[in-house]
Amino acid sequence: MKRLAIPLALGFAFLYLPILLMALFSFNDSRMVTSFTGFSLRWYESLWRNEVLMGALGLSLRIAAISATMATILGLLAGFALARFGRFRGRAGFGAVMAAPLVMPEVITGLSLLLLFVALESLFGWPAGRGASTIAIAHATFGAAYVAVVVQSRLADFDLSLEEAALDLGARPWTVFFAITLPLIAPGIAAGWLLAFTLSLDDLVIASFVSGPGASTLPMVIFSSVRLGLTPELYALATVLVVVVGVGMALALRFIRSR
Repeated sequence: MKRLAIPLALGFAFLYLPILLMALFSFNDSRMVTSFTGFSLRWYESLWRNEVLMGALGLSLRIAAISATMATILGLLAGFALARFGRFRGRAGFGAVMAAPLVMPEVITGLSLLLLFVALESLFGWPAGRGASTIAIAHATFGAAYVAVVVQSRLADFDLSLEEAALDLGARPWTVFFAITLPLIAPGIAAGWLLAFTLSLDDLVIASFVSGPGASTLPMVIFSSVRLGLTPELYALATVLVVVVGVGMALALRFIRSR
């Protein structure tokens, strides 16, 4: 056990020490990111007044919420079909199509979706250019695959005797689904939604292909800023996101333990 402690500690240090240093330099009074000259909150105030970063953050949150909701609906239907409908005609192809975004390189996915949107615009006039709507649709397409995997695994461990008992007592199939099945798999649905939300908020490659003028997400803005040089405002923004995620994980863990 002691032999494993050293490489384990080194691994955690490699992962989390840069995050701690980033949070430390977000309170640096100097613009220089190589030396700490004093404690200050000036970069958090500057971040709050930065319309570009705050606008990109708001746009990314809206796109992530919309795409995660669409992905959850599609993934729930797909996962339920794969878990409950048994062997039907085209099941292998349907399963392969749903699993393809999990292993497909994002460059290929982004390029293919760009070609699709261009073809739809030339044929039907929709979408009229690329923007937030095309980014949300693109994120929903690959997010649905992750939700489907989570829902399918949740249904695989489901106790069918609960549904059978409800049917024997005279409940209709739709009543059984909404009163028994859906509440019991709700944790898996919530986990799928959070996973799709995180993937959408973090995506850069696909959004770069399907976005247009005036629709720059937060990863796109950060990537463009980093290419011109690091600024303490980016450290402050990243620190805020880390704190929000950490608080959310702590609350979720406390809720799970209380249950």
